[in-house]
Amino acid sequence: MPRFRLAPLAALLLVLGCSPGETNKPRTLDDVSRLNATPIRELVRVTEEAQVIEALKRARQEHLHVSIAGRRHSQGGQAFGDDAIVLDMTGFKNVLAVDPTRKTIRVQSGISWHDVQDAADPHGLAVKVMQSSNIFTVGGSISVNAHGRDPRFGSLIETVLSFRLAGPDGAIVNVSRTENPELFALVNGGYGLFGVILDVELSLTDNVPLRKTTELLDFRDYPRWFDEHVRARRAVGLHYARLSNAPASFLREMYATSFLRGNPPEIDRARILRLVDDEPVAIPKFFLGLARHTDWGKSLDWYLQKKVVDPPGEGDWISRNNAMRPAVAFLDYDSAEDTDILQEYFVPPDRFIQFVDGMRDLFLREKVDLLNVTVRFVPKNDEAALSYSRQETFALVLYINQGRSKEGIDHARRWTRELVEIALAAGGTYYLPYQGYPTREQMRRAYPETDRFFQLKRQHDPSERFSSRFYSQYGKEPETPTQ
Repeated sequence: MPRFRLAPLAALLLVLGCSPGETNKPRTLDDVSRLNATPIRELVRVTEEAQVIEALKRARQEHLHVSIAGRRHSQGGQAFGDDAIVLDMTGFKNVLAVDPTRKTIRVQSGISWHDVQDAADPHGLAVKVMQSSNIFTVGGSISVNAHGRDPRFGSLIETVLSFRLAGPDGAIVNVSRTENPELFALVNGGYGLFGVILDVELSLTDNVPLRKTTELLDFRDYPRWFDEHVRARRAVGLHYARLSNAPASFLREMYATSFLRGNPPEIDRARILRLVDDEPVAIPKFFLGLARHTDWGKSLDWYLQKKVVDPPGEGDWISRNNAMRPAVAFLDYDSAEDTDILQEYFVPPDRFIQFVDGMRDLFLREKVDLLNVTVRFVPKNDEAALSYSRQETFALVLYINQGRSKEGIDHARRWTRELVEIALAAGGTYYLPYQGYPTREQMRRAYPETDRFFQLKRQHDPSERFSSRFYSQYGKEPETPTQ
């Protein structure tokens, strides 16, 4: 599903009290959820590689921690740590090379997927795997090992060919499946704990016309429907489904949307393949606002989704690139009382019904303000050290409104831990980039390689130069009480 966008750069700089290129003294930094305000040492807006090396040198000399930030849409303190030097990589965004013959692109890590698409599109190429929105940085997406909506491809690590990494001592190494392969597995989905990704070579695919088609289903029919209409059809280029959040059909009714490769009328081909930018957002933003906190708003939202946004039947033709750059600015939300958060759970297809039933019972009991649930398919890939796809799964992405007060946070923490247990009981797991509500013990059950991962972190970074709130919560060894 689409994810929310940060404020424009000018507004962000005004909040931070800085201008581009500056190194900034102590301040408080937060992520897009506005639930993790953290005092940091300074913010370095990186535009050149030398700034990264200088910051690492100074951190080593002054015994400081370093954190790495992109768009800061991870919501569990992955992008900053207490009193850390934070490297803001969003200005480090050049396209270095496009190879149409090999279908590859090399880019600096702070570039957005939007700009990757802009560079690939003139060559008839498109991204294979990224989040459903294109506003994130490539380096940030690698750090969380994101996945997308193409059922042929799994997590982002499948499309990463190589990258250069600046380690804790400032030394730069090449990393790929054949060169420093252990680091390749650790950095993809490593949450910035092993070094600074400088530039990346990615594998691309063809930008082809796709025909949208949608079908309304009972959620219990979805696993079988998926096998017949997605898994068995090689023409499917992209796929997602959505579960109802309306009270009358809550987590029971759903629709499934696929984008099928094909041949549109030749006269329309150039128009279909022409790259477009975000569509107007005022109307969807208005209706999403109605859905927060009210049952009638959720009912109206679901009705419009079925009748207007994704009506059953065949839809228009669209290019792969355009299908992978949906409007997301309508998700912007700024309230002193509450905020919108994301969570994601991965469950085997044959346990999908069990998980949804458990989630429905929990959310009705806890009165969780659920705004959206989308479902995607993630093929098996266990290359990453902290892989969420050790088996093929359905990924359920939850978009939820929660309070910002202590009571609101405590409530969200309580039901989140219950939902993690429901996922674990279904043989699944949860995604790590979001709020740090699960316990350390739950993380280790969900990711059995957790302890080994953090041991290797300290092996590669013995001074624990790269740190974050996420690492402090889940990775640092508990201090032994002094006698």
